Amino acid sequence: MFNNYIYKGAIHIHSNNSDGSGNLNQIIRAAKKANLDWIIVTDHNYYDTNEGIFDGLYVIKGEEISPKNCNHYLAFNINETISPDDNPSCYVNKVRELGGFGFAAHPDEGFTQNKEGEIVPRKNSHHCIPWTDKNIKPDGIEIWNWFSNWADNLDDRNIFTLAYAYLFKHNIIKSPSKTTLKWWDELNNESPEIVPALGGVDAHALKFYKYIIPVTVFPYETCFNTITNFININNELSKDFQIAKQQILNAIKNGNNIIANRYINNMIPEIYVTNSKNSYYCGNEIDLDDSCFLQFISNTPMKICLIYNGNIQECITSDKYTYKITTAGKYRLEVFFKEKGFLYTNPFNII
Repeated sequence: MFNNYIYKGAIHIHSNNSDGSGNLNQIIRAAKKANLDWIIVTDHNYYDTNEGIFDGLYVIKGEEISPKNCNHYLAFNINETISPDDNPSCYVNKVRELGGFGFAAHPDEGFTQNKEGEIVPRKNSHHCIPWTDKNIKPDGIEIWNWFSNWADNLDDRNIFTLAYAYLFKHNIIKSPSKTTLKWWDELNNESPEIVPALGGVDAHALKFYKYIIPVTVFPYETCFNTITNFININNELSKDFQIAKQQILNAIKNGNNIIANRYINNMIPEIYVTNSKNSYYCGNEIDLDDSCFLQFISNTPMKICLIYNGNIQECITSDKYTYKITTAGKYRLEVFFKEKGFLYTNPFNII
């Protein structure tokens, strides 16, 4: 059994310092109600958010470097605001020069998958912001963005489909883009290191003032109960904020996180790889030996798909899964619950 410390948090959050409606105190209250342990606020082209431990919640600042039309970049562990540029290489490299790291945000926004499995444009004309040049390689990828996933599946052609999208918003959230997952696997196949992934809520708590009482669409708490990053660290989060901040950011940078939609299922299965020496969480480099196994344990049957170097190795439905690893490479799991995407691990790097 894997016994390290697991903490849940939300990434990609906007306050009223950019285009969100809430202030930091409102965001903190919503995160506490959603039982999160930590959050990272990433306002557009803004890096002056207050950090610290607030009522037990660890609040970390980042920046969404945001050109107008494309190539948004979630930057972490920097020490100043970085301005956008027409050439994303400029700010990707600037983040690295400052000792930080970053993730391409909602890289394939604007497209969705139809019932036949084909990749097609979204059914609405709302502005989308994809990552346009995939020859420019980020440090990591936001593989699942809740708000983008909703917008890509929004059908606003008539009042009935529009009402359904708002009233039953969780029903149209399916899974990460297959195009994004394919790019992520390709980057991992090209690199001896792990290219990490994260999930983002892209929370804005948008408000409409057309009515007597302002209407908030997708409140922060609603978003915080959806796509969550479960980080795994060797020790408890420090009571010293600066130490804890690095514990959280290092876990994200190293891919020691799994991405799950807590609205689909609020439990997190045990997922780890063992060898003759130890047990390991995703994101780790693991020596291959005769006792190397990937383990999955849940309290309910789920569809479990094993991905090896970007290719589906096998899919089974069970509450327990054991796979003997005999070949080096990168292994990850995609887990589906009630036919919807539920959980995605970062790769286990078997050497």
